[in-house]
Amino acid sequence: MTSRRLGGFFSFSVLAVLLVMLPPGGFSAWTWTEGLRWSYLFLIAMSASLLLTPVSGWLARRLGAMDVPDARKVHTVPVPRTGGLAVYLAFMAALLRNQQFSREIWGIMIGGTMIFVLGFVDDCRGLSARTRIFWQLLAAFIVTLFGLHLSFPLKLPFGAGISAVLSVIWLVGIVNAFNFMDGIDGLASTMGAVCALLFLGIGWNSSQFPLSFISAALAGACAGFLRLNWRPASIFLGDSGSTFIGFILGCLALYGGWATDNPAVAFSTPLLVLGIPIFDIIYTTVSRVRNGSVASVREWLEYTGKDHFHHRLMKLGLGVEQTVGFIVLLNVCLGLGAWTIRHTGSTLGTWLLLAQSVMIFLVVVVLMLLGREIVPEKELRR
Repeated sequence: MTSRRLGGFFSFSVLAVLLVMLPPGGFSAWTWTEGLRWSYLFLIAMSASLLLTPVSGWLARRLGAMDVPDARKVHTVPVPRTGGLAVYLAFMAALLRNQQFSREIWGIMIGGTMIFVLGFVDDCRGLSARTRIFWQLLAAFIVTLFGLHLSFPLKLPFGAGISAVLSVIWLVGIVNAFNFMDGIDGLASTMGAVCALLFLGIGWNSSQFPLSFISAALAGACAGFLRLNWRPASIFLGDSGSTFIGFILGCLALYGGWATDNPAVAFSTPLLVLGIPIFDIIYTTVSRVRNGSVASVREWLEYTGKDHFHHRLMKLGLGVEQTVGFIVLLNVCLGLGAWTIRHTGSTLGTWLLLAQSVMIFLVVVVLMLLGREIVPEKELRR
């Protein structure tokens, strides 16, 4: 029996055991009493993802949803691009098993489903940029209707409307930031797991248990998918996976109560946890607009140049695994800063930690500039 079949059999066995051990009694009830419910949900999502990822690859071959190599891609053979199906179903399985459905969680599930379906159709048939942005905006707007939005520490005129608009912009931005990062094996899924684990730790430490449960489900789904997505990847997330992961992480940032008495901490915590994807999309967008590479939202969504952070690092000589490891290391440093800043008793300590984070971003800017390669714009397009 091959190692992959053994892995599939093991994951199926673990998933079956976890699902049948219903309260009262068993591992599920034990995690409740011991305050480790997040571990139960993480294992359910990871096991389901391990089991469903090969099925997603089989389905992609039947549907013809294959990522065919070309001049701008690093893989040399067609690879299935419907891995998002496994991540989505594993995530939902864990949430449904947890049986805790607040209004905000229903909004996350509905909006996340819309984003996944949109990406899945795009992976299989292809959609226009206008169609994608319309449904992304609609999914984000629906989430705000379910009560998930930015909270302002000060009362502002038309505060509710401003909060809703900024929340929609935030969600659409994070969705596309993670989609843009999905350019090399294992990067988007690893970043999804790491960012979700950081939200999990911060949420659990501050007794925000629903936030931790959702984070654990996403982290487990991404971790299980990595088994076949690590280099050399035998399946890709596709738009359905990368956009779904970004959407859920964006929702977690809105869902968390980061600091009610300190606006600097409240705004910086989710920004630092998601710092690398946010920086990458802002930097590349500004660069492309300045270079005249993009002049509209449609061109921005469709542009596929090799000018992202991971591309720049590879131009500096790093391999795929080294690039993923380095980016994750930077994001962990920023995430630990976000975790620590919540426990800093002084205003000076808060600003020193923020200054440290700014210096990390300056290092990233230097690396982006060093990895810049002057090539005709036509060669960077699809």
